[in-house]
Amino acid sequence: MKEYTITTIKTNNPSILKFETNQFLVTNKNYEFKNIDEAKDSPLARQLFYLPFIKTVYISGNFIGLERFDIVEWDDVKDEVAQQLVEYLNAGEPIVIEREDSKLSPVTVYAEVTPNPATMKFVANKRIVPATFEFKNIDEAATSDLAKQLFHFPFVKEVFFDENYVSIRKYDVAEWNDITMELREFIRNFLAEGKEVVSAETLSQESLQVANSEVASKNLDDTSQEIIDILEEYVKPAVASDGGNILFQSYEKESKTVNVILQGACSGCPSSTFTLKNGIENMLKNMMGDKINEVVAVNG
Repeated sequence: MKEYTITTIKTNNPSILKFETNQFLVTNKNYEFKNIDEAKDSPLARQLFYLPFIKTVYISGNFIGLERFDIVEWDDVKDEVAQQLVEYLNAGEPIVIEREDSKLSPVTVYAEVTPNPATMKFVANKRIVPATFEFKNIDEAATSDLAKQLFHFPFVKEVFFDENYVSIRKYDVAEWNDITMELREFIRNFLAEGKEVVSAETLSQESLQVANSEVASKNLDDTSQEIIDILEEYVKPAVASDGGNILFQSYEKESKTVNVILQGACSGCPSSTFTLKNGIENMLKNMMGDKINEVVAVNG
């Protein structure tokens, strides 16, 4: 059996330290224990609570997160704690007694790179939302438990949902090689537990907005409607495969300018300008002739 090794990793919260292992500890879900009574199903967590400075124990995927009381500093005790964890794990002691949950459904999630190096696409084998949703920060994520929980990861900058995938844009403080597995397992566990990705109320509002949008599009001029049809048929499937989305904003007849909004992996992508000019703009010019002069992304 492969021996456990542990690496300590600092977090944005100085009270919390991650002890990352080279093997998975749990598979079904994430665990949080605030005291020894809550840890009845985790012999490892119970053992840790015998240390007088341990306030909270988190066990997830391939790491153990520990929150300390202020009576000590991590620099003074982290090596001792890491050694105790290594000895405990290599002795084959139980970590968490994971109970079978009849509500769990088989879900697979795989990570897929996108043209935007700051964005990774996590694709599920099931439909997770009926429409696109974009969240730039945790305040915007009030209607989505999954997005809200993803923003608790200090390296998550933006979250975007489409039918069967989640696109995550990260801050530069983390590398994908270090965080992809953790995010993939977190998303998979969330979906497997059958939790609501976006609130039912928001989905109802979205359906109403789509209906209103369809009515509004019928009142657009012929050129704008033709642009929308081309974007829907030829452009959207391509950008969706890259973890993004494109929305028609407006058409300026005098300047012959098409304004669009880029979402997900397309937003802020270094290659988005090239894609707009050499891909979408050229396509519209070829298909619509002198009606099109330029395509501009109004959000960058």
